[in-house]
Amino acid sequence: MSKRPNLLYIFADQWRRQAVGFRSEEPVMTPHIDAFAKEGLVFNQALSCTPLCSPHRASLMTGKYPQSHGVYTNCKLGADVMLRPDEICIGDVLKAAGYRTGYIGKWHLDLPEENVAERPVSGAREWDAYTPPGPKRHGFDFWHSYGAYDHHLEPHYWRDSPRMIEVKQWSVEHETDVALDFLQRSADDERPFALFVSWNPPHSPFELVPDKYKQLYASCELQLRPNVQAGELNVHTGEKVAGGKERLEQYMRDYYAAISGLDEQFGRLMAALREHGFEQDTVVVLSADHGELMGAHGLMAKHAWYEESVGIPCLMRWPGHIPRGETELLFNSVDIMPTLLGLLQLPIPEQVEGSDYSAAVRGEEGAAGAAAAFLAAFPGRKEVIEAFSSRGLDNRAYGWRAIRTANHTYVIHRGYAPEEPVQRLLYDLRADPFQLQPAHLASADEHEEAMRLEQELKQWLQRMGDAFLF
Repeated sequence: MSKRPNLLYIFADQWRRQAVGFRSEEPVMTPHIDAFAKEGLVFNQALSCTPLCSPHRASLMTGKYPQSHGVYTNCKLGADVMLRPDEICIGDVLKAAGYRTGYIGKWHLDLPEENVAERPVSGAREWDAYTPPGPKRHGFDFWHSYGAYDHHLEPHYWRDSPRMIEVKQWSVEHETDVALDFLQRSADDERPFALFVSWNPPHSPFELVPDKYKQLYASCELQLRPNVQAGELNVHTGEKVAGGKERLEQYMRDYYAAISGLDEQFGRLMAALREHGFEQDTVVVLSADHGELMGAHGLMAKHAWYEESVGIPCLMRWPGHIPRGETELLFNSVDIMPTLLGLLQLPIPEQVEGSDYSAAVRGEEGAAGAAAAFLAAFPGRKEVIEAFSSRGLDNRAYGWRAIRTANHTYVIHRGYAPEEPVQRLLYDLRADPFQLQPAHLASADEHEEAMRLEQELKQWLQRMGDAFLF
């Protein structure tokens, strides 16, 4: 290639795989994304290796599992967790290769400033952080970002100083405006560009979405998924959420409204690529960091092994290089970074633990995919960590671990408290796609498939140095 292709990576927060129009699973309207799906490759089995914001993002950036990069829970108050400056991330590789790099939107990979300063100069509060220029930005030169802040209608950002940029505009629209300016400036630059755009919605609070999108669903007939339990809603931490069918349906309407808003802004970005002559020379990826349970199994939010939580949308387009269609490739968070570098013909750092599936993405004959994907979640609440540590236990050895194949999900759950009993659950995803009838096993020896999957899971845990079962 005389010039390497550009990269535009767009991902939303808490957007589940099922909630997009072309799948016809939920009544969400996404005409621009539906059109894009016809032009590119749709990943039907894309997964979040740890369905929580910061762990997925760290795996996306490093190609490594949380056991290795250390971001096993969210970067939040009271947790000494952040993406280490010495990690080699995709942005570092892109910058070293001569790309014009940019990052716009939610970062959520830095230590909250209030963990180290009572009143940070930047104005960052609670989980939020200003990430200054330098190694913690991991190769991204243009920066219009924030740590974690969920006021979608009045967002704020930082660039290259602690001066907070406050905005009264829906965050997705504002970030798209900034991205459009980045693309326009790239048209006059000889270097290829690599731009990451991280939208926070449809992450809660669900109601913080412009009225014009809410109106699309004001009279929409909703049908609850067969696994939804609307009576009493919980999150993985054990906290209660305001429930009931009427309240859940309002959450759903607002959730779909936000996704339709994403769709409109995505359409603007695709139009800009055409306008500037980038369309043929740009790898475009549209994805998410994890899903949203939205009442499935009586749960809200994420951090569970159910498909509504671990399943993420993923679509790729590169005209003439990535064939149109669908793929059943098990595509995990850790595989994104090496696969993108493989498509761009850039070196993959030795420490990467995911797989380069660029040959399979290009449709090359004989290209192999994964037989299994590995998933994990770890207790991360401050009081829970203290409960483990008071007993001399490492909280990171608890939670749940899972192996996901094309046909099965096998879960071992040690609990989020020291005294909880171990559970073994086997789901047949073909016969029971809504995961309503798992096999509850006292031991893997009770089921031939569980025996095989547990052995494979144990081998992975050993490779990761994970003390989960040992």
